[in-house]
Amino acid sequence: MSVVGFDLGFQSCYVAVARAGGIETVANEYSDRCTPSFVSFGQRNRSIGAAAKSQVVTNCKNTVQGFKRFHGRAFADPYIQSNKSNLVYDLAQLPSGSTGIKVMYMDEERLFSIEQVSGMLLTKLKETAENALKKPVADCVISVPSFFTDAERRSVMDAAQIAGLNCLRLMNDTTAVSLAYGIYKQDLPAPEEKPRNVVFVDLGHSGYQVSICAFNKGKLKTMATAFDPDLGGKDFDDILVSHFCEDFRTKYKLDVKSKPRALVRLYQECEKLKKLMSANSSDLPLNIECFMNDIDVSSKLNRGQFEEMCAGLLAKVEGPLRSIMEQTKMKKEDIYAVEIVGGASRIPAIKERISKFFGKELSTTLNADEAVARGCALQCAILSPAFKVREFSITDVVPYSISLKWNSAAEEGLSDCEVFPRNHAAPFSKVLTFYRKEPFTLEAYYNNAKELPYPGTAIGQFLIKNVVPQASGECAKVKVKVRVNIHGMFSVSSASLVEVLKLAEGDEPMETDQTGKEEENKMQVDQEEQKPQTLDNGDKKSENEEMETATEDGKQDKKNDQPPQAKKPKVKTKTVELPVEGTLHWQLSTDVLNLFVENEGKMIMQDKLEKERNDAKNNVEEYVYEMRDKLHGVLEKFVAESDRDAFSLKLEDTENWLYDEGEDQQKQVYIDKLAQLKEVGQPICDRYMEAEERPKVFEDLGRQIQMYMKIIEAHKAKDEQYDHLDELEVTRVDKLVNDAMVWMNTKMNQQNTQDLTLDPVVKVTEIQAKTKELYSACNPVLSKPKPKPKVEPPKDTTENGPVNGQEAAETETCNPDKAAAAAGMEQEATENKLPEMDID
Repeated sequence: MSVVGFDLGFQSCYVAVARAGGIETVANEYSDRCTPSFVSFGQRNRSIGAAAKSQVVTNCKNTVQGFKRFHGRAFADPYIQSNKSNLVYDLAQLPSGSTGIKVMYMDEERLFSIEQVSGMLLTKLKETAENALKKPVADCVISVPSFFTDAERRSVMDAAQIAGLNCLRLMNDTTAVSLAYGIYKQDLPAPEEKPRNVVFVDLGHSGYQVSICAFNKGKLKTMATAFDPDLGGKDFDDILVSHFCEDFRTKYKLDVKSKPRALVRLYQECEKLKKLMSANSSDLPLNIECFMNDIDVSSKLNRGQFEEMCAGLLAKVEGPLRSIMEQTKMKKEDIYAVEIVGGASRIPAIKERISKFFGKELSTTLNADEAVARGCALQCAILSPAFKVREFSITDVVPYSISLKWNSAAEEGLSDCEVFPRNHAAPFSKVLTFYRKEPFTLEAYYNNAKELPYPGTAIGQFLIKNVVPQASGECAKVKVKVRVNIHGMFSVSSASLVEVLKLAEGDEPMETDQTGKEEENKMQVDQEEQKPQTLDNGDKKSENEEMETATEDGKQDKKNDQPPQAKKPKVKTKTVELPVEGTLHWQLSTDVLNLFVENEGKMIMQDKLEKERNDAKNNVEEYVYEMRDKLHGVLEKFVAESDRDAFSLKLEDTENWLYDEGEDQQKQVYIDKLAQLKEVGQPICDRYMEAEERPKVFEDLGRQIQMYMKIIEAHKAKDEQYDHLDELEVTRVDKLVNDAMVWMNTKMNQQNTQDLTLDPVVKVTEIQAKTKELYSACNPVLSKPKPKPKVEPPKDTTENGPVNGQEAAETETCNPDKAAAAAGMEQEATENKLPEMDID
């Protein structure tokens, strides 16, 4: 099971994995741990990440970036409309009314949804993780800004599904950072002690987030969050770009914003300048060659001027800090530390303002860029059964207050109730009780539009079906469970119809629904104010809709504080599950999502085919350059001058073809072209390889012949070491060895007189075969072990006469001197054996 965390950033992404007992941020194919959030569309394929960023100037209209903030937004959204003019690529409206990106792909105009483009980026990050882990990746945790709404979170979840990922949790950026900070701390207060409060400030390229977390041993609890979605590194870039656009208009009479390519280059240079100013306070130059109309431009700026230009942005830094202190009602003395992360947190003026607000030095113990991805990977490890992780519970908060409203027949209009106030613990479930006679609809929405960076407050509608009155005609009791889940998304997770039947005194219930009883008890524990309502039919029974509420995640211990209840009649309850039909705002339908998954699969396959085509083309180009160098180097002696000139001309023609009509051909064309070149070039390379390896294999054969000849000579000289060898067999082997020596000398002489430009007289494989053949024929004969001498049983000279054969054998075995002698003879025979040879 994979354990992977993805920091899906506005400008760049990071991938962290759990392995070797720790969390590691992995590098992409460029050995860079940062993968740019860019997707570029071409005539034949897509480029994603660093490869796409390199095309941002040359293919600016079809290279998209900064699309993270378009998730879950309508095309008519004021945010989309205000940003549209600053983009070099085109946005368009999808049939559903949401935002799409218009590009040229495969030589045709295509309209992609934001979910599809984010899915493409996640596909690349998934590939990076798979290359690092050497196994498929499916389960993951993905980061999102804490200010993302339901629609935006669902959009990211859909993007993960398009990429073939199973997102175990969408994790808020600051929560991921706090987990990465706290899980390694060994000195946290005990659970019963006062918690340690730490402020986390995350200032990235597109957003500003602040949270306060309370740490105890083994747990963290987010107390509150605050944010400014319109403050980030890109806003400082925008101010620099506007300044230099005006400067170049004055100096060089250039309208930079009229040329998208020039504008992209200026953004790149301004970002570099911003980073340099964070480290240097002196005047820094900005120079761009051939900027527009073949004009070189130059200017300069220093940190003081930059801070003066950005005074309005810097003034916004304190807002979220003040807000979070008010929400938690904490004093600055209650804060243990202030940890800052995010790329834009490196700007000195921002650090100075945060430090001044809290009156303490800022802490930078975490990696400013990688902390979010590492926190996500830790959360994935906690959720994964494959990894054993230290017990650490995480409680997040609801960023915006959520309410429900519904049609109330009793009040002749709409009723509403806040179910999750801002900063309520999450994930969390509540059970709401309604009394109804027919199906009804609940509408979920954010009830404070001012705190929402989003024009629409709607979350979705939930239809509770199959509601029928009780047998007596009274309203049925309907329990509805509402939940903010682990991803921070709201839903009506279930609904049930509860029939309560009173029994006569003394009767025992036949069947009791324990779950129902527990929920009843919970509701008695955690009841909100009940508002009596009159039904249309004049019935005096009140219609307690959601006024009876019960929480599922805790508060069990409060039961003991309740006054003793009067003895109630025995009841039996029957619970019937009701279907709930949800219609969520900007939710992709199943059919559309499946279509997007299918299209992503097709594009992945197209990218793979294009990579194979490019590889085939590169192989031809590589072969041309390699052979051209070698023809006048190591291969020069192995090819005739006329053939070399002809082959060089063929290589030159192929090179010209590659940069002309061969620039864009099918994969098979390149394979065929390479085969044609190798028909000429391979024999030359083979002659070179033969000449390099031939001396060694001849030497091996000669060494073997010499060894066999020594043994044969020793046998002829009646050496007792070899006197056991058969005379006829040794004679036959002698002839084979002499024949092999004649063959070797003949071939060597012929090869020495052979021109190197011609094919060799004898090939390496033939010499190796001869060596192997000689070994097979001679070794069994010449390495035959000498037989052991027969040992006569000792004759008994005792009075009792000779012992029998069995006793003699036993005596021989037990005699240590004779056993040692036998072992010595066996060792001598073993030493006579020829060593085994390695034959290729």
